[in-house]
Amino acid sequence: MRRTRPRASSSGNPTLADVAARAGVSLATASRVLNDSTRKVGPEHRERVVRAARELNYRTDLSAQAIARGSAPVLALLVSSIDDPYFSAIAEGVAESAHAHGVIVTIAITARDSERELTSVRTIRGQRPRAILISGSRISGSPHTGELLEELRAFTAGGGRTLFLSQSVGGLGAVRPANSTGAQDLGTAIARLGYRRAAVVTGAAHLESVAERTEGLRRGLATGGGEIALVEGDSFDRSGGYRATRRLIESGRIEEVDVLCAGNDFMAVGAMTALRDSGIQPGRDVAITGFNDIETAADVTPQLTTVRFPLAEIGRRGADLALDPSTPLTEDICVPGEVILRASCPPRTPHRTA
Repeated sequence: MRRTRPRASSSGNPTLADVAARAGVSLATASRVLNDSTRKVGPEHRERVVRAARELNYRTDLSAQAIARGSAPVLALLVSSIDDPYFSAIAEGVAESAHAHGVIVTIAITARDSERELTSVRTIRGQRPRAILISGSRISGSPHTGELLEELRAFTAGGGRTLFLSQSVGGLGAVRPANSTGAQDLGTAIARLGYRRAAVVTGAAHLESVAERTEGLRRGLATGGGEIALVEGDSFDRSGGYRATRRLIESGRIEEVDVLCAGNDFMAVGAMTALRDSGIQPGRDVAITGFNDIETAADVTPQLTTVRFPLAEIGRRGADLALDPSTPLTEDICVPGEVILRASCPPRTPHRTA
């Protein structure tokens, strides 16, 4: 007697029962195969289930899978901003890793707001992702750090995986740029080029990345007899770089320095625009440096001296670790940077005295 193939459910969306019927296996066997269960299924049955799912164009119900397995095939990534190329590059690496592991990425924007970050983590936990990655600088003295750690530890206690792509907190693991040593190397390099007095335009002082980069730069400049003469803070983005530099220009303090060091490349682009708007030529009248080496750094005029970090690789490596349940997530991994000298910071001799 010829067996006819069952039709898909009347709703038009094939169900797990449809797949099991077409494959000629039990519902439990089909579930184990399609939900990637650790329980063994023979190769013949596995092949039949996979073929039936493909023929029916079956798609796994992520909500049902999350309930059944305790987690969904989702990786959550928290970023400070989506228009900053720094976070775009990290997200690209995370997405590549997630695709290779068969999970999707959901992104939450925190706007460098610790309360918003905490709220996002609480919401994301309810979606039962497999892992949570948190990028963006930690905030010194944040009143929400303790609550954030409670949420993350509860998440890991329930089988979730979490990792920082910024400074590590509370003994949790991290994969991050080596901000301090990268900035120190930059300070040493520009001191060797003859620069002695730097103005730093950077983000808010409570951002730990700002403190790391500023102190590293200070140490590097000191190796050649240089110093940070001025620090002007604003938002850690292009607009902040523009506003901070405008204040230096309007106060006349820009005349006291021979190099302007921006806290990141995005700020440096804004700073260069502010200089030009005031008739000051970047790289000629005052040198300028950035940090991170986003793609734009090589496209601006003059090309920007900066510290290069493999941002996509940092995202990829962090996601690989978070999605590998056999790997402990307690190590603080600092990824080194490389100073890239370009036309915005040419050799300067003889030294100008301020």
